[in-house]
Amino acid sequence: MLTDSCLEGQFSNDEGTELVRLASRCLQYEPRERPNPKSLVAALIPLQKDVEVPSHVLMDIPHGASALPLTPLGETCLRMDLTAIHEILEKIGYKDDEGAATELSFQMWTNQMQETLNSKKKGDVAFRHKDLRAAIECYTQFIDVGTMISPTVFARRSLCYLMSDMPQEALNDAAQAQVITPIWHIAFYLQAAALFALGRESEAQVALKEGSVLENKRHASA
Repeated sequence: MLTDSCLEGQFSNDEGTELVRLASRCLQYEPRERPNPKSLVAALIPLQKDVEVPSHVLMDIPHGASALPLTPLGETCLRMDLTAIHEILEKIGYKDDEGAATELSFQMWTNQMQETLNSKKKGDVAFRHKDLRAAIECYTQFIDVGTMISPTVFARRSLCYLMSDMPQEALNDAAQAQVITPIWHIAFYLQAAALFALGRESEAQVALKEGSVLENKRHASA
């Protein structure tokens, strides 16, 4: 029987045979011939070797004494110093939007460009002056128009939500920024801050460490 090299020695021959049998049943063409989820789980539980694997192991993130020290920005998020985060986002501006897919439709671009840019500019002014409600409204208009995609706008609106005691909305926007730019450390840091605000500390720590790893890689390649 062929076995993935990383699984060698993990299962006995009988266990390996049972896994193959279960996999074969799951691939049956007729739905009635496939095992139902309950019976499948019951069959797999005895074969499970590790009941729980820490998330930092799954994500290959340093843990404990060997963990990477947090960057200044990471420390800022850990302290939930939203004013300092605001200053950092204001300072970096939109330079991290480079490379993001911004043009969705040439026709939409030409017809609605001015409206889109005006919404962003108004949002930026409100953000600079910490007029959170106006910033959220203008950035929402920018996002809803849909002619441009900006991770920075999602990050800025995320912070505005966070400073307005709306952590779930902040988390949603930070996650959207990550979808647009998957290796952007800022998106992870904002997720960490939102998760801390939601009381989900273990998840926040994972996001914080991932942000630090990405930021350190960014500095190393600069």
